[in-house]
Parts: sequence; structure tokens; C-alpha cells
Amino acid sequence: MNGITKIYDNNIGVSFYWEENDSNLVQLIFRDVGFHLTEPEIELFLDKVTDSKLQRNCGTCERGKDCRSILLQTPSNKVSMAVSAIELWQIDDLLKGTLFQIRMNNYLNDICKN
Repeated sequence: MNGITKIYDNNIGVSFYWEENDSNLVQLIFRDVGFHLTEPEIELFLDKVTDSKLQRNCGTCERGKDCRSILLQTPSNKVSMAVSAIELWQIDDLLKGTLFQIRMNNYLNDICKN
């Protein structure tokens, strides 16, 4: 993929910076949805994932952890998504991995300046 700097990826998605864009927005893509988020918005999204983990699937669901019965709020008040428990854990990993890499890269860049 030309024109991007990958930050993190897993089974559900990928996060990256557009090389042509000087902003601090991170492109996060999972399933068929893309978000342009700042670091604080990624943190907010992670909080919303944590809140969604408290939801329970219906006890009689035949699809179990593959059932998209969990409502995940996004950093946009106008957008929410129906996800499965498996997808929720993968989104959690994608967000945490992205934040870790961003912070690690920022830390290393600061050390190298000295």
C-alpha cells in the first residue's frame, strides 16, 4: 500500500497515517468502516469499547460470540455499530495496539532529538 505509514494491524483491521497529509489524524479501518481520528478520539473510542464489553448477548442466541448484538458507540455521537463479542475484542486490540505504537514512536522520536 503506497502512500501510507502503517501503525498497527490485526485480524479485523488496520491503522495508518496518510503520507501526503501532515495532520495528526489516524485512519482506522475495520470491517467496511473507516474513521479519521486524533489520539484523544482513539482513547474515547477505547472507553466506549470498554463500556460495550459490559453488555451481554441474549442467553438463547444460537450464534453465540458471532452474534452482532452488541451496540458499540463510536467517537461520533451520530454513529454506532452492531458488533459481535469477537469483533469487539479485536477492535479493542486494534485501538490499544494503535495507541501503543503512536506513543512508542513519539517517545522514541523525542529521545532521538536529544
